[in-house]
Amino acid sequence: MAKGSNVPVPAPAVRIELGWASGAGVPDADASALLLAASGKVRSDDDFIFYNQAVHSSGAVRHEGKKTDGGRVTDALLVDLARVEPAVETVVLAASTDGGTFGQVPGLFVRVVDAANGAEIARYDSEDATVETAFVLGELYRRQGAWKFRAVGQGYGSGLEGLATDYGISVDEPQQAAPPAPAAAQPPVTPAPPVAPAAPVQAPPPPPAQTPAAAPLSLSKVTLTKEAPSVSLKKQGGTSGAMRVNLNWEVRKQFKGWASKLGRAVAMHADLDLDLCALYELADGRKGVVQALGNAFGSLDQPPYLLLDGDDRTGAVASGENLTVNLDHINDFKRIVIFVTIYEGARSFADLNATVTLQPQHGASIDFSLDECTVPSTVCALALITNNNGDLFVQREARYLVPERGVSPQRTIDYAYGWGMNWTPGRK
Repeated sequence: MAKGSNVPVPAPAVRIELGWASGAGVPDADASALLLAASGKVRSDDDFIFYNQAVHSSGAVRHEGKKTDGGRVTDALLVDLARVEPAVETVVLAASTDGGTFGQVPGLFVRVVDAANGAEIARYDSEDATVETAFVLGELYRRQGAWKFRAVGQGYGSGLEGLATDYGISVDEPQQAAPPAPAAAQPPVTPAPPVAPAAPVQAPPPPPAQTPAAAPLSLSKVTLTKEAPSVSLKKQGGTSGAMRVNLNWEVRKQFKGWASKLGRAVAMHADLDLDLCALYELADGRKGVVQALGNAFGSLDQPPYLLLDGDDRTGAVASGENLTVNLDHINDFKRIVIFVTIYEGARSFADLNATVTLQPQHGASIDFSLDECTVPSTVCALALITNNNGDLFVQREARYLVPERGVSPQRTIDYAYGWGMNWTPGRK
């Protein structure tokens, strides 16, 4: 598509892929969406969908996250057009960079595909980006009762903050304390003359209570590293609501099939099946596991307040594997170990690119990548979450473990973190 052109969108739900070529010196980018009323502005901050606010309250728009495949990175949004509220006229599809400009991002494009069958409806390739740090690539808009897509290609030099505020979003900015006022000279004190008692006066009624204004959105992200491996959820604003834990992975294509790594043969198949799991210990002493094996998917509204969304058997979908933590029950948690096991398709995590993202409903997104695996590991501890006086701390583990002969990956994690549970064989 050429800039400014438009096409009909016949599908009831579409998947928006913002993509670019990865490589040395290429900054990271993030997809976002803004739901606009007829005024051209959002109705409230809830209409901004991005990495720190992944799902719209209507369920119509969802930020699904990044996936890398063959040197190309895509960040995806799912838009259920049938569920977009009537007051929303336009869904703006944008991207912002982290650590550079879009002039340093090669092969930038936006693609609209039918969410049901993957058929491409539209594609716009941006070729004129320079110093922009935010970019509106396209928009979905209503026209005579139907939806259309327009290629926009408009950039901002003020980043995600400038883009968001331009459409009416309240952005959280660091507050600087005002300098103290100079002390005024004190006048001499003289005794006041006696005052006659006053007649009682009826106190005026109190002013009506005002609803507190919603807190502005935080655009910050936290990346955990070996040098800075932990973070407080409370300090990042993640004290309530749901926190989604996402595991996404890619097998390097040059290693699919049989490959040699450090003198060992490693089998990597396209049907690699990884399982996201969690060991939990509650404040009352109860312990358990959330995993696909044995259909132990957990629950959000009752103990253990953890829910495994499903089982991605292939790794082919962009959403990967997801675990949700109910942060409204922070005081019920003592500790949680989030880990991943290889169910089938590989003998170890060697030659696997994986990214972990913890996305609180409120507060900053937390992410980290796994280190390269150099041991025959089939289980990896991803993160340790511990309760410290009502504040959950997230620590990057990225710890590859090698089970002893005859010992399951789950029991291996149990031994490493001292859970002390009894295990029996299970299957999907």
